[in-house]
Amino acid sequence: MSTSHPNRRRFCHQIAAGLALAPALSSAAVFPERPMRIVVPFAPGAGTDAMGRLVAAKLSELFKMNVVVENRTGASGAIGAQEVAKAAPDGHTLLLAAAPFTTVAAALPTAGYDPVGGFAPVGMIAHGPLVWVANKELPANSLPELIALAKKRPGALNYGSAGVGGINHLVLESLEARAGIYITHIPYRGIAPATLDTISGQLQLLTGTIPALAPHIRDGKLKALAVTSPERSPALPNVPGMKEAGMADFNVLNYFALVAPRGTPDAVVQQINAALTQVVQMPDVKERLAKDALEPAVGSPAQLGQFLQRDLEGWKGVVKKQGLKIDAF
Repeated sequence: MSTSHPNRRRFCHQIAAGLALAPALSSAAVFPERPMRIVVPFAPGAGTDAMGRLVAAKLSELFKMNVVVENRTGASGAIGAQEVAKAAPDGHTLLLAAAPFTTVAAALPTAGYDPVGGFAPVGMIAHGPLVWVANKELPANSLPELIALAKKRPGALNYGSAGVGGINHLVLESLEARAGIYITHIPYRGIAPATLDTISGQLQLLTGTIPALAPHIRDGKLKALAVTSPERSPALPNVPGMKEAGMADFNVLNYFALVAPRGTPDAVVQQINAALTQVVQMPDVKERLAKDALEPAVGSPAQLGQFLQRDLEGWKGVVKKQGLKIDAF
């Protein structure tokens, strides 16, 4: 949402603190007692799944214990979130949370979980912007041009998303609320079919992660209008940020984080956070994150909790302002 994400400087002291806890990992006798699992609430092969498997592999190395990934798909990520919320609060079951964790809870009364009250925050992993793209035939080559076109033709333009309540959907609602425009939203079951229909011209607009859409931008099948962060992304240096579009405080980032069931002992949460801090500082992990247009962003559990609260409230504000009435997935 349009809240300020923690930057690297802000986290320096947390990283140092996390590394200072590192010796506890090798001497701990009670945790983990058995293999751990990270529940990924989306299908294998998706970006969230790849992040979950990367983190699981590295935590396995640090804890000297198997950390497995289990995909629990359905309901825009809510099924996996519900499962983890009900799991034993002992640190052996974690959720790989991404942006839909807060957007779905904000948009859908039937989500069935509370991203703030129902979980113990463990730590942020990384974040990065989305990118606005358009069919190459659309007569708009920048976000200001798109807004001007939408004002001239209310409802005539269409936009695809990966499903109602997800970040791809609510980022459109946020833009509409800010710019005073209306673009027809067409939800899909996943971003892949929406991308194909945007390339073919059945859809005109879309947002998605940079790794997913950059190949189509580079080969000319889609044109990039802007990234959803205030500044440009190093991964798409020729694409303007929201500041250049006249919306300097518009900052929508996809994020990845770990959360545990509510009631997980603080000592266990801190131990996982310390390990996660080490993971994100590994050179090969940092290289992988950069390749995926992501910035490492580990911080304390308290910082993640504050971020999730702000993000949830921000998206609730968008839902209320836009008068969205979503009763089911």
